[in-house]
Amino acid sequence: MAALRRPGQAICSAAALREGGSKGTRFLVEIDGKTVPAFAIRHKARVYAFLNQCAHRGVELDWSEGDFFDLEGDFLICATHGARYFPDTGVCAGGPCTGRGLIPIVVCEQDGQVFLRAEDARLVEAKPQLNEAGQRQ
Repeated sequence: MAALRRPGQAICSAAALREGGSKGTRFLVEIDGKTVPAFAIRHKARVYAFLNQCAHRGVELDWSEGDFFDLEGDFLICATHGARYFPDTGVCAGGPCTGRGLIPIVVCEQDGQVFLRAEDARLVEAKPQLNEAGQRQ
């Protein structure tokens, strides 16, 4: 029997990531000694995470903190110039990113939490999601 692998550092509660194009959770990771913004979203019942850097210009994607999806909830979209990315792979779906995509971060969902699993990244800060009453989730 294989040993269970420790899940890693908690990013947010699994309930904070709702299906249907709702807000994602922003967090910071350290990669190669640099602190960079990242985000996690839920799409088709699975959790995905990426560095929060558009492949075209390197700017953060969200048009308002945690808002990464287009109006239909089909694509992640860069608020600066409209580059669109598939939410399950981060691959460019259209716009000026010319085939480049988002950089994925390995995460897992376990015991009601979302954990960072990337071997080459360290969680620096996780920003808690707030519910409609403004309380931490």
